[in-house]
Amino acid sequence: MTEPTAFDVALFGEAMLLLVADRPGPIEDAQSFHKRTAGAETNVAIGLSRLGLKVGWASRLGTDSMGRALLNAMRAEGIDCSHVIADAAQRTGFQFKGRVTDGSDPPIEYHRKGSAASRMGPADIDEPWLRSARHLHATGVFAAISETSLQAALRSMDVMRAAGRTISFDTNLRPTLWSSKETMRHWINELAARADWVLPGIEEGLLLTGHDRPEDVARFYRERGAKLVVVKLGAEGAYYDSDVAGTGRVAGVPVKEVIDTVGAGDGFAAGVVSALLEGRSVPEAVRRGAWIGARAVQVLGDTEGLPTRAELEAAGL
Repeated sequence: MTEPTAFDVALFGEAMLLLVADRPGPIEDAQSFHKRTAGAETNVAIGLSRLGLKVGWASRLGTDSMGRALLNAMRAEGIDCSHVIADAAQRTGFQFKGRVTDGSDPPIEYHRKGSAASRMGPADIDEPWLRSARHLHATGVFAAISETSLQAALRSMDVMRAAGRTISFDTNLRPTLWSSKETMRHWINELAARADWVLPGIEEGLLLTGHDRPEDVARFYRERGAKLVVVKLGAEGAYYDSDVAGTGRVAGVPVKEVIDTVGAGDGFAAGVVSALLEGRSVPEAVRRGAWIGARAVQVLGDTEGLPTRAELEAAGL
């Protein structure tokens, strides 16, 4: 008998306080910073919630001011935070982000080693709560922050596979968090093999598969069990390979000016996952992802460009 579901999507991951520099140039030259939220999984959670999906997010935060600010921000987005643990013995992670004016990736400086979220492990996976979601969205970031979080990531995916739920996985590489590229490649591909929908970027695909053509990257994961692979191609859009829709390309959405590239992939994931869970076709889902990703690069923070359901419908998506 299939268990009833309370959520559309569950996510595990680290939220960080984001401090964005007030001016272009090296981070050390900035005189003031704008406070935002950051974290791959939290960006996707916010994106999905704004589109009207019921979202549950599990994590650990410190009881410091940063942790309180992040928890308040996630709750304000309508996200279920009942499985976020406030750990008085640990601190909340944060990051600095610089400003650029040429459309390139901005400099980022992480301060997350030993954070509360890095202490998460398999014991933090509340299986009945997790199975109360019809879908799990996972990323390579949560798996990278510690050995115990890697085991938690594996466990969460195994639980959902056993329950017959769907799983999406954004490879979302963070090489500096892994002990070596070989270790990263091994575990990211292990996680991808547990997912139904895999969302690598083309440059990530080269690191993970050795292939530089989107068709070959997609084939690599399709041969390992993925039902859908969407390879992100930046401004060129995306290539997809699906067991129900075949293969195809979706063009990128032109933008007037690239302000900040960080968060575009998370917006893309929110678009694809939300559309697929609504029963939209694969091309429609990828188009929605491309549109939201394009919005994300035109704003300063990671989440300001994530649309509401009304904005999505106004765009005909």
